[in-house]
Amino acid sequence: MPDETVRSRFQKVMRGEMPRDRLPIIEWATWWNQTIDRWRGEGLPADLDWTAIKRYFDLDVDVQLWFPQFRPGPAPGAPTAHGQGWVADEAGYEALLPWLYPDPIPYDRDHWRRVAERQAAGEVIAWITLSGFFWWPRVLLGIEQHLYAFYDQADLMRRMIDDQTDYMLRCLDDFCAICTPDFMTFGEDLSYNHGPMLSRGQFDTFLAPGYRRVVPELKRRGIHVLVDSDGDVEPLIPWFEEEGIEGILPLERMAGVDVNRVRARHPRWKMIGAYDKTVMHLGEAAMRAEFERLLPVMRSGHYIPSVDHQTPPGVSLEDYRLYLRLLREYAALAVRDR
Repeated sequence: MPDETVRSRFQKVMRGEMPRDRLPIIEWATWWNQTIDRWRGEGLPADLDWTAIKRYFDLDVDVQLWFPQFRPGPAPGAPTAHGQGWVADEAGYEALLPWLYPDPIPYDRDHWRRVAERQAAGEVIAWITLSGFFWWPRVLLGIEQHLYAFYDQADLMRRMIDDQTDYMLRCLDDFCAICTPDFMTFGEDLSYNHGPMLSRGQFDTFLAPGYRRVVPELKRRGIHVLVDSDGDVEPLIPWFEEEGIEGILPLERMAGVDVNRVRARHPRWKMIGAYDKTVMHLGEAAMRAEFERLLPVMRSGHYIPSVDHQTPPGVSLEDYRLYLRLLREYAALAVRDR
């Protein structure tokens, strides 16, 4: 029988099957700049880009495209501080529209043709991210006004979401003519440490119509459909499941997320992440205990262990190498002793 590949392992786990040798070894989120700066001071070569760093650590390589909503070049009214928005009202949105939803969609097609060749050979996992229906209006309106807009600017919110949905479908058609991704994420971040930042009614009214247009098109192409949301996402999982979404990342332990509980309640839910980043500087015993916590879910299928967000700068290069050694050990153990 042929050997497993980077891609075959990923696809098998997402389908609930088990690779013959080990689970995928991936780092789905690129590292903090502060983390990389520290590691370079501890021996990481200075001239490596993100993909080269993954190869340096002998990780399974994944390649991501997050589609931009703005056309190239400066746009008017750019926020000057975190949390500020681009527009305040319908007139502001109208004025910004010439810079939004660009045609042609700005991404490097030649690069992605090369990625598609490597994907077809099994060498890489290809994935895309689309700014979701909670995320995108928040970008445009700013954090505080966005939350008020569910009540005060409902028509503008619906318009933004409809326009984004149209753009998503255009992105999908364009990209899949070159490369059909193995999976995708909706960038949402609609939870915090105590649960969702919107009600079920708001989810059904504003977000669900967009998912109902886009998710079937993703599934028709065989793309695994996940959501990227930080915080306590457990209450949201039934909401997402009803809209055809299949999984989530990164499952932050600090927010109280328990993947063993999630698996018991949602046997086929696809998950990536969940490894508590706050133990990665505490030594082998603490790191091994965290893998023991995750091992039952690793054996259950539909789950790929990975750091539950970006590896923080408190983790030394030596710590990270130890984490990877243990990850490889448990990725093989999960398959062997299942």
